[in-house]
Amino acid sequence: MQSNSSQGPDRGHSVRDLLEEAILSGEFQPGERLEEQPLALRFRVSRTPIREALKQLETAGLVEVLSRRGAAVAALSPDRLIEMFEFMAEIEAFAGRLAARRLTPEHHDNLLETHEACRVAVEQGTDAYYYANELFHHAIYKASRSRFLFEQATNLHRRLKPYRRLQLRTRNRVSVSFEEHEQIVSAILAGDEQAAGDCLRSHVLVQGERFSDLIASMNWPAPGR
Repeated sequence: MQSNSSQGPDRGHSVRDLLEEAILSGEFQPGERLEEQPLALRFRVSRTPIREALKQLETAGLVEVLSRRGAAVAALSPDRLIEMFEFMAEIEAFAGRLAARRLTPEHHDNLLETHEACRVAVEQGTDAYYYANELFHHAIYKASRSRFLFEQATNLHRRLKPYRRLQLRTRNRVSVSFEEHEQIVSAILAGDEQAAGDCLRSHVLVQGERFSDLIASMNWPAPGR
């Protein structure tokens, strides 16, 4: 069945996003099979975009594709997730330090443009901010002027995208996130490497109440239960 403007996913929501949402909301449980044909019927598209969405979600760590068994929802533990966020925080801190030291006029303008887009997106809602936020972080990676760092940061960012998105849905997180962006931008523009790194590390780390909120959003049992 081919998708079209009247039958396919709503504008602005790709099959990947809709399937991601179904997994993160707990509609599909860890270990549950994800069969292409039923999913194609559900989202009113052909099997090709379903196949592509599953590949993308495999990269993000939400889906496992098993030989001869098809795809299934990945069973990612809270411990594994927090380790990934810890590593991401250090990569972003490094990118921030380099950006503060190596900022060019071009990257200066790009950083301000993406920051302003985030400001506008705050009023538009979580989904709009989620996409603007991704471009903001990519602007910092680019400003580091390290191709290898950009590649590694982008890959890990992609794997954590669903969870960063879910984080933004906790109460007041979008507004707080933007306030943190303000501090990050100020530090980078001032050339303050230490502050830029510290601000980015704190911005990305998921600890304490933020981790508890993320666990609750994922329908996981709290640690120790």
